[in-house]
Amino acid sequence: MTKTINGLMYLNMLRGGARNLGANRAAVNDLNVFPIPDGDTGDNMFMTIDAGASKTAESALLGEVANHAAHEMLLGARGNSGVILSRIFAGIGKGLESEKEADIARFIFALQQGVGEAYRAVSNPVEGTILTVYREAVETVTKEDPDSFEALFDVMLRELAASLERTPDLLDVLKEAGVVDSGGAGFVYIAEGMKAALSGLEFGAEMSAAASKSVDLDAFTEDSELEFGYCTEFLLRLQKSKIDIDSFDLDAFIGWLNSVGDSVVAFREGTIVKVHVHTKRPGDILNRCQEYGEFLTTKIENMTLQHNEAHGKGGYQPKNTKPKKPYGIVTVAAGEGLKEIFTSLGVDAVVDGGQSMNPSAQDMLDAYESIGAQTVYVFPNNSNIVLTAEQAAAMAEGIDVRIIKTKTIGEGYAAISMFDITVGDTDAVVAYLDEIIEGVVTGIVSVASRDVAGEVEVVKGDYIGFVGDDIYVDEKTPEQAMIGLCEKLGAKNYDVMLILAGADADAQNAAAMYDTLKRQYRRTEVIMLQGDQPIYDYIMILE
Repeated sequence: MTKTINGLMYLNMLRGGARNLGANRAAVNDLNVFPIPDGDTGDNMFMTIDAGASKTAESALLGEVANHAAHEMLLGARGNSGVILSRIFAGIGKGLESEKEADIARFIFALQQGVGEAYRAVSNPVEGTILTVYREAVETVTKEDPDSFEALFDVMLRELAASLERTPDLLDVLKEAGVVDSGGAGFVYIAEGMKAALSGLEFGAEMSAAASKSVDLDAFTEDSELEFGYCTEFLLRLQKSKIDIDSFDLDAFIGWLNSVGDSVVAFREGTIVKVHVHTKRPGDILNRCQEYGEFLTTKIENMTLQHNEAHGKGGYQPKNTKPKKPYGIVTVAAGEGLKEIFTSLGVDAVVDGGQSMNPSAQDMLDAYESIGAQTVYVFPNNSNIVLTAEQAAAMAEGIDVRIIKTKTIGEGYAAISMFDITVGDTDAVVAYLDEIIEGVVTGIVSVASRDVAGEVEVVKGDYIGFVGDDIYVDEKTPEQAMIGLCEKLGAKNYDVMLILAGADADAQNAAAMYDTLKRQYRRTEVIMLQGDQPIYDYIMILE
């Protein structure tokens, strides 16, 4: 039974959690409340935890690993679920700060810190979400006071599952859709993977896309010195032809490894010996170990190079000496047409993203810093990106970042098209933009991903027209759905109707629909542009 964990074990647990969620993220995506194919909670949570699991350098020091992993998750966070997940692990990191290793009591304390950090990250916490599922599990673990890490995760998983099943009782929207909370489900997969990793350090496991990035050759040059040595891992199969396997002394072997390296983790499973060691002379260790058997896998990584990559050392680092301009605009959009539209309106940086492809906090932060402005006005254009934009803003140094909480493309378009820096100081500009978005209606047409019984009967494969969470029409074609949605929303009462045709919209059918709408709404200026957005066949903006 495991009584304490160190940095290597914790990092392996994170990797196990990331792997298990990665294998099941499609199932989490499918727990989508709204009946259109835009579920992305599993993807967002996976990319968030994977950023911490794959980009964190190995160390036996628990506090160092926990804090580094938390930092990478903060930068890699995507969507509301990803941001909350990153804050959970940020709290855990704070709870483990400065610790070389942690016993069960200390780890439970760190889990409790994760609860507080996650709740503070959300201005209006909603129960029946990942917040509730994680909190109730931690409360149960605290109450039952398990005597091993295996027992801790057994208790935690039991309560996570029970709490997840209760989420529809706390949120009507879940009960109506017949699903449990997707964020809570994602955390269950993470916890399952972390517990599985406790059974053994799975060296040489599948690398994530983030971990398999190309090496920065400039991070270790001909003038560099090997300061940190090599992280050396291997699986050694003991051979009868070389030694008496039954008399192999693992304790003596570990003692020798400690004499030639550090951060040693080694254990035996049958005739296989798993080894992790930091050393400046990996060849000496490999040569010695080959006296006992043959290698099944080996991995040797230059930790000085990893350190320099993480801290931006080694290569040429140009300084941005260009004077900052007074203000800049950042927005989020998917689709080349939409990006061109926003650029034509004066946007300085368009971050690629939207529904089902939420940008990370790092993506947002890079955009804030790229435009060289003293004040940056940000238009997320999606309710699932607002938290990410705010998290990135908190990490931006020397920039006054103002988040205009646009939750739809329509709100973002209206606000940016009427942006006026002359209305007053920064606060006045924000207030002016907030007032603009209040009067905007954004209607959307997309294919239905499942049947839904309700005031509007939704049939899988039909096209629905909706605003926010309210479905107004169900039709056989996207054009019929858009025409019906216009009627339901009283489009004749608006001055302007802007329609953005999606990437999958048929050009001929779209043109015929446009002619129909122009005839029906002669007092409304009807404009249609090619947005090329994914998922949504049409986006309609009424002003």
